[in-house]
Amino acid sequence: MRRVSFLLGLTVLVMVWGGPLLDLYRNSFASHMLAHMGVVAIAAPLLAIVVSGSRFDLLARSSISTPIVASVVELFVVWLWHAPAMRALAERSVLVTVMEQSSFLAAGLFLWLSCIGYRTSEDTAARSGVGALGLLLTSVHMTLLGVLLSLAPRPLYGLDEVTCFGVTLSAQGDQHAGGVIMLAVGAVVYLIGGLVLLGRILSEPNAMQQAREP
Repeated sequence: MRRVSFLLGLTVLVMVWGGPLLDLYRNSFASHMLAHMGVVAIAAPLLAIVVSGSRFDLLARSSISTPIVASVVELFVVWLWHAPAMRALAERSVLVTVMEQSSFLAAGLFLWLSCIGYRTSEDTAARSGVGALGLLLTSVHMTLLGVLLSLAPRPLYGLDEVTCFGVTLSAQGDQHAGGVIMLAVGAVVYLIGGLVLLGRILSEPNAMQQAREP
């Protein structure tokens, strides 16, 4: 399982970072969003499965409040890099793009490891409960940003037409497409992750009692 997760996660990163999304189509916001979601919502959870419980899992013994902190960090990183000024910098500079993508991966790993990472038998229910809350909170802020981008009455990221995978889009259409991608991938993946953790709690006979214990 870990080997498969590692190979899949690494493949996604190679496709995102070595493919056309950040090169040929770097001026397209929809292309950026595909890359963003590939890193935080696909590669990060796959790699978190690999790291969880290993000697590289620095969060294994952390406080159960870590998922909430990680969700806030994810919110800050995501909203920061989607500010128009920061988006423009990332489009113009390869170095800034590297910083952007690195922070996406770091924040994604921090969140997914905090929420689905290794748990001892004593704190499984409690950690699962807080982990579910962290993922659901992240789904909420991803949904909010996706809706804002999809419904914005004017383009926030330039005025020119862009081309992505052979499709020519207006600046506003490109932005709306990016917002829809965030909703369809990011918000949904985090929601499913939160629901899976809630299901884990409900499936354990004494889970609710453990979750209420200090």
